[in-house]
Amino acid sequence: MADSKVETISRLAQWRIENFGPGSYRKSDPFKVGIWNWQLSIEKNRYLYIRLFPETSKLSKENPPIARFVLRVSTSGANRKFYISPVHERLLRTSEDFVWPVDSTVYSRFIIDVEFLDLKIWGGEASSIYPIDGTMQSLSTESTLRCLARMLDEGIHTDVTINTADGTLKAHKAILSASSPVFQSMFHHDLKEKESSTICIEDMSMESCTALLSYLYGTIKQEDFWKHRLALLGAANKYDIADLKDACEESLLEDINSGNVLGRLQEAWLYQLNKLKKGCLTYLFDFGKIYDVRDEINNFFKQADRQLMLEMFQEVLTAWRPL
Repeated sequence: MADSKVETISRLAQWRIENFGPGSYRKSDPFKVGIWNWQLSIEKNRYLYIRLFPETSKLSKENPPIARFVLRVSTSGANRKFYISPVHERLLRTSEDFVWPVDSTVYSRFIIDVEFLDLKIWGGEASSIYPIDGTMQSLSTESTLRCLARMLDEGIHTDVTINTADGTLKAHKAILSASSPVFQSMFHHDLKEKESSTICIEDMSMESCTALLSYLYGTIKQEDFWKHRLALLGAANKYDIADLKDACEESLLEDINSGNVLGRLQEAWLYQLNKLKKGCLTYLFDFGKIYDVRDEINNFFKQADRQLMLEMFQEVLTAWRPL
């Protein structure tokens, strides 16, 4: 069926329904969010019943998901209406594990949004799939990482001092130079950093700079990476650390929502992150989330770059698909 496809971006899934009348039933095509394939179904009698469930598979049987999510139904026309569910957290195995009845005044043409706030693998101590532990350490062996961690934590043969906004840190010129062409240039040419063996990074706090060093030494913890993503992005751009910049962009793409999308769009424009910029514009216009930020959009436009505003206008003309 033409409108059985569900579009996804980040943790948001959107299903556009056309010509759905009383006594009807429809099931979506499978769509992937997290590590599972999902499906939605709708049935209309007295109420519109919406079900969310994982596609039947070996994965969903052996490792069923515990999903924390919220649904929204939006109608078309001049009197656009929104029906928003409470936040649900359910173990989902079959189509009978979750059903949400919506008032029967929903028209025949509408949009169903599912926003996944968290996904966990059921069993024992249910663990979130966001973030995935160990992704920052996949390129190095444990023994090498232990040595680098000791060098940093214990200050073994450190030869450079870093002055941050609120404290000082010790590091190694060789590690910094191997990680960043900007640092390498500082120590190679006759600059003040080479002579004094001191670097000033006063636009970072000591905590966020510690996270930067932990990344460069291969010992960063995932929770620290997530906490300091924006500071790390600024440092990656400033010191030309391409792999860190890419990692920050991919991470910021994973949890776009109405509360952060305008900020993410501004960061994407500032640091020339085309994937993140496209993701934010798609979220706002293709998925219709511009309605959710109408109170904040005026302040955003007062500060936004003129060229960015032009791109947003072009996105409205080319990508907006009203019902």
